[in-house]
Amino acid sequence: MNNQYLSTELDIFAYAKNWKTYYASIITPYLNGRVLEVGAGIGTTTKTLSQGKYDQWICLEPDTFLLQKIEELISKNELPSFCKSELGTLSDSDEIFLNTIIYIDVLEHIKNDKLELLNALDKLTSGGNLIVLAPAHQWLYSEFDQKIGHYRRYTKRSLISVVPRSFKCIKLIYIDSVGMLASMANKILLKTVDPSLKQILFWDKVLIPLSRIIDRLLFFTIGKSVIGIWEKI
Repeated sequence: MNNQYLSTELDIFAYAKNWKTYYASIITPYLNGRVLEVGAGIGTTTKTLSQGKYDQWICLEPDTFLLQKIEELISKNELPSFCKSELGTLSDSDEIFLNTIIYIDVLEHIKNDKLELLNALDKLTSGGNLIVLAPAHQWLYSEFDQKIGHYRRYTKRSLISVVPRSFKCIKLIYIDSVGMLASMANKILLKTVDPSLKQILFWDKVLIPLSRIIDRLLFFTIGKSVIGIWEKI
């Protein structure tokens, strides 16, 4: 996959501020201490989630082109002073005794996701949190998923199946119910491969606020994305 193409996609999704605020409201209470963000991309997720008091926030990114963008944010003080960049994957990293490891739209890019989460288990302290946000439902898998390097989409059951048993599940929910309906319509009717900025802004400004209401009414039982939070026993 061309890293500049991926960067363009990440740049477009950076405009999805309501979406980022939505999942941040769910995830943030479980972030603490030393946080490792796997696959930090261009740092837009970091900007949203790191707005608190943390001992350290490590932006781990295997792509030098993308990592450079994170380093630019750090050098411009656009990320908190406790943020640092690190080149590589989780298996490359020497970091241990972490309090939180997060995968925000990243685990689906990793071929051996089960081994990846075993590595995460080893790097977390007892009581540390594993947090995953990933695209939901394999039947929604599209040409766009394939184009940006997704191996799969997840259900609650398939996500549970790759998480080591030494983790205790704290929260497992679907979010963005309205977005799921829009994705279904796109796959069946529009068949758009690459979302435009206009489409992303419509989804973010119109559909996400609706999802925030409807998801709660549906008790988070359906949605375009799945969030899982586990604690190391």
